Amino acid sequence: MQHLSIPAPYKQTDVSKKDQVKAMFDNIAPRYDFLNHFLSLGIDKRWRKKAISLLQDEQPKIILDIATGTADFAIEALTLQPHVIKGIDISDEMLQIGRKKIKKINAGKKIELLAGDSEKINFDDNSFDAITIGFGVRNFENLSKGLTEIFRVLKKNGTLVILEFSTPEKFPVRQLYLFYFHNILPLLGKIISKDDRAYHYLPESVKAFPPGKDFIKLLNETGFTDTKCIPLTFGIASIYTGKK
Repeated sequence: MQHLSIPAPYKQTDVSKKDQVKAMFDNIAPRYDFLNHFLSLGIDKRWRKKAISLLQDEQPKIILDIATGTADFAIEALTLQPHVIKGIDISDEMLQIGRKKIKKINAGKKIELLAGDSEKINFDDNSFDAITIGFGVRNFENLSKGLTEIFRVLKKNGTLVILEFSTPEKFPVRQLYLFYFHNILPLLGKIISKDDRAYHYLPESVKAFPPGKDFIKLLNETGFTDTKCIPLTFGIASIYTGKK
């Protein structure tokens, strides 16, 4: 399987992408949720609901949320009434905010957030009924390695659900989206987050991420079956699903 190179946030050649991503999310953590909802006009909430709803018929009892961040996806997964949800992330600052949100809704008995690396997942083989990732696979240092680890810890017949940004193809949505994504979003992100690079990295990483059929091919090469790509909101985001 090929190793795909998706740009790092700060372009420091002496620092790994993983360390740069951790530093970036630690930097923007206090304003991350606000920026997510503000810059997407709140559509990101609908996308998460849609992604989690795809697991409704399967009723997974043990769920892993990778790149959980401030735990929005993990919290949404409570609607599935699982026994337990484990969330992992490399950013300590994001996890701290996520734990506060979980405590606020009294969900500490169901959701546990842990420091963890998506490319070296600290769980046994065949541990989870379902695995979710919201806007996180772009940040993997080695995408192929991360997908292999995900496949390893997913139970047989378990389901992977990934929500990720994509680039619309149709005129004029594509042109409007690219203008907003490359001009307005980085400026607003810089002003609000105080991080000069974080919201320049976002469009760069989306552009470099393998779109649609290319990512489905990667999932198939990893071993996933019954793979699907579901475009959302004119193709601004996509849900990818696969079975082990």
